Amino acid sequence: MTGPAPDFRTVHAPLAWWARHTPDALALDDGHTRLSFAALAARVATEAAALNEAATPTVAWASASASPSDQLASFLAILASNRTAAVGDPDWPQPIRDKVQARMAQHLGAAADIEEADASTPFYIGFTSGSTGVPKGFRRTHGSWTHSFEICVQSFGPATGTTVLVPGRLSHSLFLFGALLGLWTGAGMRLQRQFSAAAALDTLQRGLAGSLVAVPSQLLLMLEHAQRHGLAPVTGTRLVMISGAPWPRARTAALRALFPEARIVEFYGASETSFIAWADSDEALPDDVVGRPFANVELRIEPPLPGLIYVRSPMVFNDYVTLTAEEDGTAVLRDGDWLSVRDMGHVDEKGFLHLVGRQQRMLLVQGKNLFPEEVENVLAGHPAIAAASIQGLPHPLRGMEAVALLALSAPLSREELQAWCRDRLEPFKLPRRFYRVDAWPRTPSGKTDHAALARQLADASAAPWSRL
Repeated sequence: MTGPAPDFRTVHAPLAWWARHTPDALALDDGHTRLSFAALAARVATEAAALNEAATPTVAWASASASPSDQLASFLAILASNRTAAVGDPDWPQPIRDKVQARMAQHLGAAADIEEADASTPFYIGFTSGSTGVPKGFRRTHGSWTHSFEICVQSFGPATGTTVLVPGRLSHSLFLFGALLGLWTGAGMRLQRQFSAAAALDTLQRGLAGSLVAVPSQLLLMLEHAQRHGLAPVTGTRLVMISGAPWPRARTAALRALFPEARIVEFYGASETSFIAWADSDEALPDDVVGRPFANVELRIEPPLPGLIYVRSPMVFNDYVTLTAEEDGTAVLRDGDWLSVRDMGHVDEKGFLHLVGRQQRMLLVQGKNLFPEEVENVLAGHPAIAAASIQGLPHPLRGMEAVALLALSAPLSREELQAWCRDRLEPFKLPRRFYRVDAWPRTPSGKTDHAALARQLADASAAPWSRL
């Protein structure tokens, strides 16, 4: 039997379906615990009954266990008991954890208020970074993710029905979605406790998973590992899904050589919106193109161009539960049922969405708008640059000047960098200084931590980097 039943209205409904129809098939394997659909369903039922017996509030925290299988079972048990699962980051410092839990307290309704879940019922509270230092808790309904699963399968094709490798923490919504996709399709999932390029490639090489969801930094490490060890192409992988940060398309040919039978897709979205646009990875696409909108997504661009990108779709989130838009300058903007995560861009005559950058990161240089993301994409295209971050510093004449912080994978001179940029950027966008950063900071989801780099730049005497 292939494909989910057509009447799934909640995220966890597929578990009972597959437990009845393919009870012995793999549901999940994290390298230590392996569960069939029947075994996972039994465990989830037991944990859900315990939640009910304890009269747990309407919102419950999923296990922060180091075991992905434990965390996923805890998450599904909360859903099966018709509650909402909150998934925190195990690396939060205790003061941050205390602040989040204090703000969440107002949302912990009594067990007596619990009703049977349907598509409109909240099922998940995830967290994303904000400008106040307190993570923003975003709340999603079952329907917002069931629509996401449906459009994922429709857009990316039959390979979505293969066992999916999820090499990241479930506290990151991208990886939680990837894991639950394996539940949705009935193909199961393989989870990693901690990302390892070697372990991920071994899993794929042995044919234990046919698809992969990853952020660019993970794929770049896998390419590096495969090249260093002379690994043979992985011919069993049929689908590579990339999101979380811009993929450097200069590396697409290398990724295609590593996974010669795979469809390689990039998709753009946000925790608050789910999917927005996607494209088959192609070196010929301009760096700022993130693809065409998904079939169930409408776009609106606020003039003048490039303008704020507004989205309307059945996949957007409900609301924030720890911060309000008034408190946090990175919160979404709403206009009726249209929503913007403050990204800016335009749509071309072929229907491609061009993403120029985020409103909050825009720099005013010589009276012109400079979006750091554009310059970072140009720098990331150089074969000796592993990662790049553009920061702005005050300048008495230009207003601001762009400074490039770089993680290098090979030696590179300032003169080479300047020539590379001059050939690809307008003069006002050229970085005026270049620094090599030896310890590149990343967020738990694998993205460059631009805020940490900005703090280091502000205290250059303490920064672990040197000027080129």
